[in-house]
Amino acid sequence: MRAVQFNAPGDVSVVDRPEPTPVEATDAIVRVVATCVCGSDLWPYRGETERLAGTPIGHEFVGVVEEIGREVSVVRRGDFVIAPFQWSDNTCANCVHGFSSVCMHGGGWDAATGGGQGEFVRVPLADGTLVTVPGGRPDETMIASLLSLSDVFATGHHAAVSARVGPGATVAVVGDGAVGLSGVLAAQRLGAERIITFSRYPDRQRLAMRFGATDIIATRGDDAVTELLDLTGGVGADATLECVGTGQSMTTAFRVARAGSIVGFVGVPHGVEVPVGAMFRRNVGLAGGVAPARSYAEQLLPDVLAGSVRPGEVFDYRVEFDSLPEGYRAMDERRAIKAWSIVS
Repeated sequence: MRAVQFNAPGDVSVVDRPEPTPVEATDAIVRVVATCVCGSDLWPYRGETERLAGTPIGHEFVGVVEEIGREVSVVRRGDFVIAPFQWSDNTCANCVHGFSSVCMHGGGWDAATGGGQGEFVRVPLADGTLVTVPGGRPDETMIASLLSLSDVFATGHHAAVSARVGPGATVAVVGDGAVGLSGVLAAQRLGAERIITFSRYPDRQRLAMRFGATDIIATRGDDAVTELLDLTGGVGADATLECVGTGQSMTTAFRVARAGSIVGFVGVPHGVEVPVGAMFRRNVGLAGGVAPARSYAEQLLPDVLAGSVRPGEVFDYRVEFDSLPEGYRAMDERRAIKAWSIVS
């Protein structure tokens, strides 16, 4: 099969790899219909984190179940399914508590499963992992939004939920990548009255406004903090979404959070120091982490199918599957918000 492989920083390619086969009786084989590049895929691409050369990459996909193990009883051959970015049993104590991302028996898409940017993927614990979409394969516009439930929209939603966004809230969103924009949409869906987004790029600003942003702050650092405080009468945001994972973004998030509020963080931390002293003095909390996409997918799916939210709009750069490495380059150079491909 064809699959995207990580070779070295700045170097990914589409290569021939062995097609995955079932290993356990609880496995399924999914033929990938659509996949995409995640912002977290860019960390090894940029050399910021280590990754073994010659391994498949990717973890966001939707597809059709081609084969099931003898103990698979929920999903069926021919089902169109969403594959959350981690596999899980959906029955352990952590999953039942709503945190499938910390499943006691789960894991991530890797060389043993075939990665997530290939023509086929082996899905362990298929009954617990896969979310079946009623009605079979939808049109391509809907496919993009369903693909967002595998990670990016679920992750933005996790930031909003962790920050306790509710009706009437003033929300600050730090980060204008696909996750930050998804956080804007999630905050709007949860009833926020005012959504202030930090963004310096016109295309991202426009999408943020379509998703529900009411104010755009195009500055950074001290100027950005001052501008948000001016917009909120010196109080700060009722809920703050940190969607980047850098030291600067976390510092900004805490500086714009009002006393007694919570920063919801979902950006993969790189060089982040949490200001515990300031948190203590101002009673500002921190919640979030790896989004439990499987736990959220069924909650968000009805609104996506109804068209009341269109998270697939973050996919602004579509390429042929063999050109997916160009998607990496476009995202790395900020020419694209999120690259994706129809595989089959």
